[in-house]
Amino acid sequence: MKKIVALILCVILTAACFTACGDKKKDGFTVGICNFVDDASLNQICDNIKAQLEKIAKDNNITITVKYDNCNADANVMNQIISNFIADKVDVMIGVATPVAMAMQAATEDNGIPVVFAAVSDPLGANLVDSLEKPGHNITGTSDALDTEAVLKLITAAKPDIKKVGLLYDQGQDASTAAIKAAKEYLTGKGITVVERTGTNNDEVILAANALVADGVEAVFTPTDNTIMTSELAIYEIFANAKIPQYCGADSFALNGAFLGYGVNYANLGVETANMVKEILVDGKKPETLAVKTFDNGTATINTETCEKIGFVYDDIVKAFTPFCSKIQSIKTADKFE
Repeated sequence: MKKIVALILCVILTAACFTACGDKKKDGFTVGICNFVDDASLNQICDNIKAQLEKIAKDNNITITVKYDNCNADANVMNQIISNFIADKVDVMIGVATPVAMAMQAATEDNGIPVVFAAVSDPLGANLVDSLEKPGHNITGTSDALDTEAVLKLITAAKPDIKKVGLLYDQGQDASTAAIKAAKEYLTGKGITVVERTGTNNDEVILAANALVADGVEAVFTPTDNTIMTSELAIYEIFANAKIPQYCGADSFALNGAFLGYGVNYANLGVETANMVKEILVDGKKPETLAVKTFDNGTATINTETCEKIGFVYDDIVKAFTPFCSKIQSIKTADKFE
């Protein structure tokens, strides 16, 4: 009888042990972050992702090891970085910008590693998600979708009788496709002549900028295009010297010398990207159930030095822009955010 009782107790204790082990939550995670290119916007996002992940780890008494790399727009390097993440058995991958997100999605179809993207302008157009509300599969993230019409309204607010606007972008950038299409439709609908110039690298972008000056454009629009962003410090003076305002889809362009950047707060976007990672790792949620996060595009950032150089009076411009912006802020030229 004693042996039977002992056996029963042993079974109960063993079951309890397995139950306890099964209920134990993981307290250490590894996150792989791949940045698409070295520019002020994307670097700001990555810095805030890493800072927020550190805070999340501290607040939840866990460890989060971050593996960070930058592919510098090289597809081969990008794929190798992602392969390294898979080999390292990361718990979540973060893809910063559309090309990285697309590569991560393709690489995780079979292994199911959760992917959280950051700063993807058109997740639906890039076929990353089934819908913004219910992404599906193993992917979700944050979008910096640009309200193109809102930027273009600032162009006409500054110069109501404008006749010719230049569009500067990289045709290979998915982030630019929808915005450029919307810009052409809006401008031509207003009877404004559109001149398109494109570039895929720094030298080509410089040539395109000089060509727009020669074309006699009165303003230039650039969406959230990473190729142009990486060249901004090399071209902003071309437009400033010609007294041509350049209107762009992110405050980092204004930081790097463009007259105006309009769009989302990339520091906040980075924080919210990390918070989505926390929902997956700590709260146990599935990425396919987490709606893509979008942000208001209401903040205009004016470079005061460029504003003066092109002949605008800052206070007059603020007055003209105020009806179209939720917030207007100023900035001076620098290579990166402090």
